[in-house]
Amino acid sequence: MQGDGAGQDQDSELSCCRNGAQNGESSSSGEAHSNGLESVTNNGNTVNNNNNNNGVSAPPESNNSNSTVDTRKKKRLSQCEEDVIRLIGQHLHDLGLNQTVDLLMQESGCRLEHPSATKFRNHVMEGEWDKAESDLNELKALMHSPSAIVRMKFLLLQQKYLEYLEDGKVLEALQVLRAELTPLKYNTERIHILSGYLMCSHAEDLRAKAEWEGKGSASRTKLLDKLQTYLPPSVMLPPRRLQTLLKQAVELQRERCLYHNTKLDSGLDSVSLLLDHACSRKQFPCYTQQILTEHCNEVWFCKFSNNGTKLATGSKDTTVILWHVDTETQQLKLMKTLEGHAYGVSYLAWSPDDAYLIACGPDDCSELWLWNVQTGELRTKMSQSHEDSLTSVAWNPDGKRFVTGGQRGQFYQCDLDGNLLDSWEGVRVQCLWCLNDGRTMLASDTHQRIRGYNFEDLTDRNIVQEDHPIMSFTVSKNGRLALLNVATQGVHLWDLQDRVLVRKYQGVTQGFYTIHSGFGGHNEDFIASGSEDHKVYIWHRRSELPIAELTGHTRTVNCVSWNPVLPGLLASASDDGTVRIWGPAPFLDVQEADGLNDCSGMDS
Repeated sequence: MQGDGAGQDQDSELSCCRNGAQNGESSSSGEAHSNGLESVTNNGNTVNNNNNNNGVSAPPESNNSNSTVDTRKKKRLSQCEEDVIRLIGQHLHDLGLNQTVDLLMQESGCRLEHPSATKFRNHVMEGEWDKAESDLNELKALMHSPSAIVRMKFLLLQQKYLEYLEDGKVLEALQVLRAELTPLKYNTERIHILSGYLMCSHAEDLRAKAEWEGKGSASRTKLLDKLQTYLPPSVMLPPRRLQTLLKQAVELQRERCLYHNTKLDSGLDSVSLLLDHACSRKQFPCYTQQILTEHCNEVWFCKFSNNGTKLATGSKDTTVILWHVDTETQQLKLMKTLEGHAYGVSYLAWSPDDAYLIACGPDDCSELWLWNVQTGELRTKMSQSHEDSLTSVAWNPDGKRFVTGGQRGQFYQCDLDGNLLDSWEGVRVQCLWCLNDGRTMLASDTHQRIRGYNFEDLTDRNIVQEDHPIMSFTVSKNGRLALLNVATQGVHLWDLQDRVLVRKYQGVTQGFYTIHSGFGGHNEDFIASGSEDHKVYIWHRRSELPIAELTGHTRTVNCVSWNPVLPGLLASASDDGTVRIWGPAPFLDVQEADGLNDCSGMDS
């Protein structure tokens, strides 16, 4: 309900008429229905109420004297029941079912809105601006915030001014501007803008510059919607209130659905209001779609490209394999193999435009490889010193620089040719990430913390402090949340802005192996992580308990990657030498589908 809503003590006066009172008193308009709203035409003819204030034929009189007594003994409606009747009545009126509305109001003893609001509505829709302005004086007594009358009057006069301009009545418009709008001493900046519309050469130019629908029911309806926000709902219901409530209910059910993984449709046409929303696990990436076996040793890392069309996997077998993702079938096909990483590949990072891929090795590796994805050629092989350890890398959002480092006590900022731009000494880096501002670099170090480093002003600050080693971390797209894999503790979610621990996710087995987790699904609502117990765990971001445990790997799962474009596609890399691609369940008939009620244990 609106913040200016009237108190409950007004409801008996404004919302309902009891004991034979006329429901929805007639407005000054000759075509107002007894429910307090304008009538509509039926096949071009105005509906005739035939002196029956309910809009329907009067039932035959009953000889049973008890009928009158029964009517008088009707149960008094609760406030909630009255509200529901008014909502239904408003919706029926919007559909043009005015006679039905009249009967509903008569039998319930309610009315849709206060008579003063009805007059006001009719005068606005008919463009009778002087009468509408006069109606405001009646409405003022019904409002908790009488000062809102000035704002409402301003909106009325603005519409009046624009309609005069569209009709070519420039002198009348100028009179409204000078003698009515300006004396209000409200929103002078808007008045200056309105005065500029006097220079418009034709109606189309005016509508374009004012971003206005033009004189008529469309702009007047929009005006009424704005005016209603200043009125208590007991006086005039907010527009399309029932549809608004239904949309909110549908959206809330979707948000609470643990498996909802598609874009929220704000409309009601695509859903049934007769059933609660519930997504099945079968629609979630719980099932093995494909097993990639081209690597011949442990697979340490996997990462989808930013556009979701490629997957890169790195292995102890010294190769990086690039896979093409068919977005229609969601099947992967080998594109090319990048060789020569003598120490193996433990980390990969796509450039923001997916043109380049950087590969890093394990702790004792002092080299970094920057590959051209399109040609498969090595652009840069970088090594600052044989004493270095270049085990992690992060791209600057501009795609022209990257930061790399390791546990030997330093990290560097370099260009695409490997030229050193800046360096930061004395930091043993476990993992790196560049924030969207392009200036702040996050680094987890051997002091069980994540610090922010700014290369421009050479400042650093503590952001996250854990009690155990941070083996890896990743950051959400908006830069607000960080997901940490913490040794012996599992997966932790931190708010980087407030610098607080938000949630600890349960189930995963995390020792001192480096395991990479990630955000994913629609709106990054989900979290997935590998585990030393050979499983992939998936959580809804706001739930500590896993919603799925994916089985199939036979050794530690080192890394998971969620496709950023296809929310139902997930990849996992394992020490068993395979990469598994997870997706929704394949097509099943109804009988089979009814029997699948758990992701766990069905995916191998």
